[in-house]
Amino acid sequence: MTFDTTAHNSHMTHFDRRDSLWLFGYGSLIWKADFPFLERKPAWIEHWSRRFWQGSHDHRGTPEAPGRVVTLTQDKGARCDGMAYRIQPEVLRQLDIREKNGYLREVVPIHFTATRSAEGLIYLATPDNEAFLGEASLTAMAGQIADARGPSGSNREYLLNLELALHELGASDDHVSALAAALPVIR
Repeated sequence: MTFDTTAHNSHMTHFDRRDSLWLFGYGSLIWKADFPFLERKPAWIEHWSRRFWQGSHDHRGTPEAPGRVVTLTQDKGARCDGMAYRIQPEVLRQLDIREKNGYLREVVPIHFTATRSAEGLIYLATPDNEAFLGEASLTAMAGQIADARGPSGSNREYLLNLELALHELGASDDHVSALAAALPVIR
């Protein structure tokens, strides 16, 4: 099940007349910036929580055995740490393809320090896209993540890389840590 959002995202012209814009990465974009950028720095967004509720049929799983990757859920008072990239608008074409499986662009305030913020973009997978898996028990999600593999590698690797990237930022995420701890041991 896939929901290709490439065409939909190409119609969002909010940043077309700017020389650059900020993009906030909260999943693999924290450690895997396979696109050109002008600047990169730690940042956070408020009132959003990271959750492994989006299915990955094209990167960390297959249509027959989807993996689980992160999306965001609104959560009053929450803080989601990640990495912000200042990019040129034409880079969005490449990112729209990378994030095509159910992710839509959303404008949000991105915070760099207690006093500095900027308007920017996130890619958000909502419950109304076909690839959305939603909440499940930690055991069930960890088992699915442990078994899934796709063209971009194992889903286990994605989860562990995210946990490490957050640690390197000096940030923590209870959901990510709990899932990593719940992964079955490889023998």
